Amino acid sequence: MISRIARFIAKCIFWFVLISVLLVLFYRWCPVYITPLMVIRSIEQQQEGKSIVMKHDWVPLEKISKTLQLAVICSEDQNFTKHNGFDFDAIEKAYENNLKGNRLRGGSTISQQTAKNVFLWPQRSWFRKALETYFTFLIELLWSKERILEVYLNSIEMGDGIYGAEAAAVFWFNIPAENLNKKQAAAIAAVLPGPRKYVAHPPSGYIRGRINWITRQMTYYGRLEL
Repeated sequence: MISRIARFIAKCIFWFVLISVLLVLFYRWCPVYITPLMVIRSIEQQQEGKSIVMKHDWVPLEKISKTLQLAVICSEDQNFTKHNGFDFDAIEKAYENNLKGNRLRGGSTISQQTAKNVFLWPQRSWFRKALETYFTFLIELLWSKERILEVYLNSIEMGDGIYGAEAAAVFWFNIPAENLNKKQAAAIAAVLPGPRKYVAHPPSGYIRGRINWITRQMTYYGRLEL
């Protein structure tokens, strides 16, 4: 009986690993047109009696302005080009900050957020976090940094029902993502901690402060090299 259970568990693990690796390899080259979060948000909108809004247009990384790429890195993960998926210093700082009772902040890298957005669901749990760690390891192993950033910028939630850089640029500023200037890029990056709560344009006082902070960080960071 025990051996049968062990064989069953081993088979489940084998198939999970095989399927997940194949899925990550598939998305190494193919656009991500829909994510679990997009589906979940649509269901939530329907349950709340709202019109279903899902604005999403995949564009290659070269069609997304360098200013937005830099703004998001400066806002979300300044060590993106240096780490292997996990920024332990940022995780430690976030933990200490949260213990002090300050405004909650996360330590998730762009790689971790990409793994969560594309392969998992938003609910917080240790099980989902373990899966996020696993998929983060896979995409860092099988994708380039350019691909991770490209998928991230095309799948991240940037407004209520707004997903990805192109849809966000059109929605907030009525221009394509490749034409965003520094202030516009910083405004979009500024709402990422709460894309359904904050407004990129016109910005509130809090978002205006974040825009100013992000633009300063962009100046300090210098040229983006992937």
